[in-house]
Amino acid sequence: MFMGCLRLICLACLLFGLSSFAQPALASTHVYQERPQQLTYRSQQSLRDRQDRSWQAVLFKRFEAETLAGVYLRIVGFPGLVAVDQAKPLKIDTGTALSWQAASSRDRTLQQLPPNVGQYDVQSAIAELNGNIPLQLTVPLQGGGVAELVAAPFVVREWRSLAQTSLESLQPERYR
Repeated sequence: MFMGCLRLICLACLLFGLSSFAQPALASTHVYQERPQQLTYRSQQSLRDRQDRSWQAVLFKRFEAETLAGVYLRIVGFPGLVAVDQAKPLKIDTGTALSWQAASSRDRTLQQLPPNVGQYDVQSAIAELNGNIPLQLTVPLQGGGVAELVAAPFVVREWRSLAQTSLESLQPERYR
């Protein structure tokens, strides 16, 4: 009996000690001043498609001269493995009746996106979401195929939060 209690106390102390070394979770959202008068707030998440290929989903909100320039989703596949059909829209589905077509959007700061990248204007789609529900993203690929990715509720929560953030809350004092 005594040994059982002693083991339990030792285990509790060990778990408490290990938990004190735990690092806080790091957010995947960051603010960048890309150039004077241009501030970008972005979220980067790793997603997998139904063929188990890894993709980076970068949602960013850009302000130019204190004016909202847009909210965009950049989908990045592994170079040489996928080629995004950049002329076609991204399809966004909630699994219910809600569905959007996000137009392909060329960032005017870039000359041309690599073939493994698609960029889409998602400002209205993100604004219309009423909850943190999973989203299916259907990325058009060259040759007529698609890549189907799922954005989990925690990703959608981060995207919605980013989309609702104001310029004033993003600017560090030195940029105001």
